Amino acid sequence: MTRVGIKLRLLLVSILLIPLPCLAVSAETTPPQDQQLNEPKPTIILVRVVAHGSMVLGKDVGGARVTITDVAHGQILASGLQQGDAGDQNQIMRTPRLMGEPLYSSRASASFTTTLKLPHPILVDIAAEGPLGYPAATQRATTRTWLIPGQDMTNDGIVLALYGYVVKIEQPQSSESLIAKDDVMLRATIRTLSGALVRPHGDWDSRTIQIYGEVLIGDRIIERLQMFYGSDNTGFEAPFFVPSLTDAPDGVTLRVVAADPANGNIGVGQATFPVLSERLPERKRKP
Repeated sequence: MTRVGIKLRLLLVSILLIPLPCLAVSAETTPPQDQQLNEPKPTIILVRVVAHGSMVLGKDVGGARVTITDVAHGQILASGLQQGDAGDQNQIMRTPRLMGEPLYSSRASASFTTTLKLPHPILVDIAAEGPLGYPAATQRATTRTWLIPGQDMTNDGIVLALYGYVVKIEQPQSSESLIAKDDVMLRATIRTLSGALVRPHGDWDSRTIQIYGEVLIGDRIIERLQMFYGSDNTGFEAPFFVPSLTDAPDGVTLRVVAADPANGNIGVGQATFPVLSERLPERKRKP
């Protein structure tokens, strides 16, 4: 290579090594062009309340109550009930998906939707309570977020997850009295907050959940019961002996606990029953 060629190559390399001025990189999308920058803009806000690790709280469990509050002024901007269906179980529980793909909105499911006229970005607290059909199992969750004028929140929307189980004592029934020293069967059903049944080998597998019963006199636990899923698919059950009337003059309380330490869901159901004196054997009548 000639001396001139070498010089040209060195000049070219030196040019390539010179740092170029920093080029401005535009955002993926440009800000929307709006001639009325200071006018309030209708903004659709969709909120969806779901059971943690389960489905959407729909009409089967009484839905959920949603409240949107302006943080700065404490003013309630919107409030209402979430109603509708629990969603597609196969899509929500069994279908793999990529991050960002719709989960609860791929098929029809319950939600709360409102349209707010926002003049400027506003910081809000969004609170959810449910399931409203089971007051003893009702949970509450709150999230804080910004809402931007004209930026609709749709598809899955703002998702609030409620933790817990609906634990319902089915037997003895709430109107019953227990007879002292009787052998009684305690039976309970367990559902997610969206109403899905917890059972062995299901999408909500009871084999991974701690489920047990307790017999209490006042605040004192006198017996803890290991519960098993009944062969007639009616729930979880365990037998126990009713204490004597002397030991439990004010009745006994039955409590059923369902706890999944892996995902944080915990539910408790309990009821108090009066205790009557034990049955005496009938005397045989003399002929």
